[in-house]
Amino acid sequence: MKRRVLFYVQHLLGIGHLRRAATLVRAMDAAGLEVTLVSGGSPVPGLDLGGARLWQLPPVRAVDLYFKELVDENDQLIDDAWRARRADALMTAWQETNPHILMFELFPFGRRQMRFELLPLLDVAIAQLNRPKIICSVRDILVGQKKPGRNDEMIDLINRYFDHVLLHGDPNLIPFDQTFPHAERMGDKSAYTGYVVDTSGVKGDEDSPGFGEVIVSAGGGAVGDQLLRTAMLARATSTLSDRPWRLLVGYTVPETEFSALKSEAPEGVIVERARPDFTSLLANCAVSVSQGGYNTIMETLHAGARAVVVPYAGGIETEQTLRARLLSEQGVLHIVDEDALSPHILAKAVDKAANGPPSGAFIDTGGAKRSAAMICAWANAMTWAD
Repeated sequence: MKRRVLFYVQHLLGIGHLRRAATLVRAMDAAGLEVTLVSGGSPVPGLDLGGARLWQLPPVRAVDLYFKELVDENDQLIDDAWRARRADALMTAWQETNPHILMFELFPFGRRQMRFELLPLLDVAIAQLNRPKIICSVRDILVGQKKPGRNDEMIDLINRYFDHVLLHGDPNLIPFDQTFPHAERMGDKSAYTGYVVDTSGVKGDEDSPGFGEVIVSAGGGAVGDQLLRTAMLARATSTLSDRPWRLLVGYTVPETEFSALKSEAPEGVIVERARPDFTSLLANCAVSVSQGGYNTIMETLHAGARAVVVPYAGGIETEQTLRARLLSEQGVLHIVDEDALSPHILAKAVDKAANGPPSGAFIDTGGAKRSAAMICAWANAMTWAD
C-alpha cells in the first residue's frame, strides 16, 4: 500500500514557497509516496509536480507588502463567508485523501492569517483513530517577530500538534536558531535536511539556452519591477553590452505590466515569462542577476553561476538580505542594496561578477531527497487500519 501525503502550501506574494514545495513533492513522488499538494495561492502555469496531484483551493493573495490585506481571485477582500468556504474546501481535501502524513509548508512559523482553516484541520487530525504524522516544512531563515508572545505561540503549536519539523537549511551556513532563538525548545522534533534545490539544470555548449547571456530574474512575485527596469538600462553601460540580457518576469505580474516591460525593452534585451528550464539557463549564463530568495539563490549556487543579488527588503522581509550577506562574506556572490540600485551601479556589479570566479560555496543541496527519505521512513513505520 502506498503511503499518502497531504501537503498544504500557501503563497501570498511571490511563488517561492510553492516552488520549494513542488521540488519536495517531486522528490516524494519519486520515492514512492502518493502525494496531494493542496495550494491556496494563485495558480501557476506549468508547475511540475511529477506524478503527484494538485488540489487547488479557492485562491487568495496579499495586496500589500505587510500581508495585512488578503483578496480573493476577484480582488475582493476576503470575509468570514469566504473563510468558511475555504475551510470547508480544505477539509474536503483532507477527508478524500485520508493521509498517513499531513504536512504544512511554513506554518506555524508563518501564515498566521490562515489559522481559521489550519487549526480546525489540525484538531480533526489529532483526534483520528488513524492519527497521521504531522510535519512542518520550513526554510532556513524566518522573519523576525516583533510582537510579544508570537515565538511562544509558535512553540506551543509545534508541541501541541506536530511530530516533526524539517529545517530546509544547512547549520554550517545558517543555523536555524540564528533567526529563531527558541529553536532548542522544539527538542528532538526538528532535523536539518539540507537545502531543497531543483537540480535539474543541464550545462551545455554554446547552442544551449542562456549560453553566455545575462539572466535577470525577479522571482515569481510582483515586487521585482524596479530590478527588471534597472537591468534594461544597465546593459548599455556594461562590458557585457554585446551579450543578450534575458529578463524573466514572474506569472503573478499582471499581463498589462508584462506587456509594458516588453514594449520598453531596448535592442538586445529579451523580456519573457519565467521559464521551466530556468535552472539550465543558470548553468549556462555569463552572470545571473536576481533577488535574494531561497530558491533562486540556492539554484544559482548549485549551478556555479557568477551572481549579482539585489535582496528584496520591502515590507517585513529580512531573510533575503541576511542570506545574501552571509553568502557575500564567503565571496560567492556580489550584493547591490535595493535602495542603492541604479543602472550604473548594477552594470558595475555585473562586470565585477563576470570577471570573477564562478560561485563555489559548499552547500548541502540534498534537502529534497533527504526529506523524502525521512518522510518515507516515518510513514512506513506507522501502523494503520484501512
